[in-house]
Amino acid sequence: MARYDAVMGTLAAKTEAGGMRDVARRAVRAEIAAKAMELFLDQGFEETTVNQVAAAVGMSSRSLFRYFDTKEDMAMGGLVELGHDVATALQDRPADEGPWAALRHALEVCVESLEDDEGGLRRAKMLAGTPSLRTAMLDKQTRWQQMLVPHVEQRLQASGRPQALQARALVSAALGCLDVAATVWTEVEGGRPLTKLVDDAFAAVRS
Repeated sequence: MARYDAVMGTLAAKTEAGGMRDVARRAVRAEIAAKAMELFLDQGFEETTVNQVAAAVGMSSRSLFRYFDTKEDMAMGGLVELGHDVATALQDRPADEGPWAALRHALEVCVESLEDDEGGLRRAKMLAGTPSLRTAMLDKQTRWQQMLVPHVEQRLQASGRPQALQARALVSAALGCLDVAATVWTEVEGGRPLTKLVDDAFAAVRS
């Protein structure tokens, strides 16, 4: 028994250490992404070099690439981290709430991140207007789907409905509504509330 307890204690310590490393790595990624976004908005995405981002965060370009594979990944880094917040918000929605409504409420995290940020509209314009970033957005959506689909599957399971395909379809549709709403928001120069545009997009899909 003593040997078993010792082994389990070692495994728990390793798991905790691994978890702490993951948290630390995510924190560093978030810091790099935030500083990179500042430079991209000030100077332009194409005009900003990796060396400039590295200098701004106080590390070498080689070290920077331990956290991000490309400059596009740096621009997406904050959005990937935001995906974790959306997943948490989705998980925290009332258990008896339908998956479509739960997704809409969870995505308000994204709406607030843009509307409450002084540079939110500029950021959305840059993402929508830079071809290489539009491609990177597709990868971001794939990552978000991986985070969100399990939570939607749980809600569908609780209601006794089919799970895998329907969950993926719902998440994909919800993210598509968010993307369309954000694009329109940039086209009208923020003249309409983003949250209302997202509501309208969600309603259009369900009509």
